[in-house]
Amino acid sequence: MKIVLKILLGIMALFLLVIFYIDLTSGQTTPIKDEEGNIIPGSIFVLEKVELGGMEQWISIRGEDKANPVLIWLHGGPGSTQMPLAHHLDQKLEEEFVVVHWDQRGAGKSNPRNFDENTMNIEQFKSDGLELIKYVLERLDKEKVYLLGHSWGTCLGIELADEYPEYIHTYIGVSQVVNDRRAVQIAYDWAMERAIEEGHRDRIEFLQEELGEPPYSHSEYRQLAQLVGDYGGNFDLEIWKIALITLRAPEYRVIDYFRLLSGMNRGGAPLHDDEMIHFSYIEEIPALEVPVFFMVGEKDYNTPAELVEKYYQNIEAPQKELIIFENSAHTPFLKEPENFYRTIVGIKEKIF
Repeated sequence: MKIVLKILLGIMALFLLVIFYIDLTSGQTTPIKDEEGNIIPGSIFVLEKVELGGMEQWISIRGEDKANPVLIWLHGGPGSTQMPLAHHLDQKLEEEFVVVHWDQRGAGKSNPRNFDENTMNIEQFKSDGLELIKYVLERLDKEKVYLLGHSWGTCLGIELADEYPEYIHTYIGVSQVVNDRRAVQIAYDWAMERAIEEGHRDRIEFLQEELGEPPYSHSEYRQLAQLVGDYGGNFDLEIWKIALITLRAPEYRVIDYFRLLSGMNRGGAPLHDDEMIHFSYIEEIPALEVPVFFMVGEKDYNTPAELVEKYYQNIEAPQKELIIFENSAHTPFLKEPENFYRTIVGIKEKIF
């Protein structure tokens, strides 16, 4: 019996050593190589932590040619990082841009154990974002960046584009937040309509009696978002498939996945009641000084397409365009990746 126990303890120790070794030796972004396996001259592939807003936060910088324009991607959530998906999605973008991904405070690699979630407020995120833009511009010797926001990232993106147009070449809002209260009501009505159409009595009762009409707390909003997702109005790819892509991210170590899960579990709770439910950009930002492109999935009921269309019709900008992805909901870059990246490259060609 003692021999069996020693063997089990030895196996456990070996397992822990392997995990520890993996944790030490991973967490590096991969070189950008040509078809022969040679590193492309002039390419850049960097994973680094920088100080933003008084805390260390992680960014990746990748592109086939450092001379290309810079595209900064502001992820959604808060907490839904894009960096661990980049290895799967960004190859074509990296041919045309130097792509910067940033794990925002409280998300992914930028979510340390001692993180103070009280620092999660829109002004702090914007301050972090401005510091990031200035850092990237200086590091890459550029004058302006293309700024792309997705979902929550569009709140940061459009406010940064509004307040600091001198640093922004073009703003691209993917699944643009417009009016959060109105969006939740549209999502509720759509989910109820779908439940009635499908004859889902349990979901009808849940919406009517347990959840009720909005406005919601953060936890209640998440329940509605889950139901909207079940009906195909939110994420366009099954969670397990997204998880498999994420688990293969070379930039992430074992501990980073725990940080990622912790940040996603927290989500936008610290901002929900005081800030997020009050966004109403048609009134707050009726015009931009930079070109603006809105990209939205026709089936999106997280940031409903009808609100994005209304905002597009009202916003004033030197150049603007609305691009609708007919087969997508909230994440067209997952549902229609080829179409999505062709569209991004097309935007560069239209205004470059």
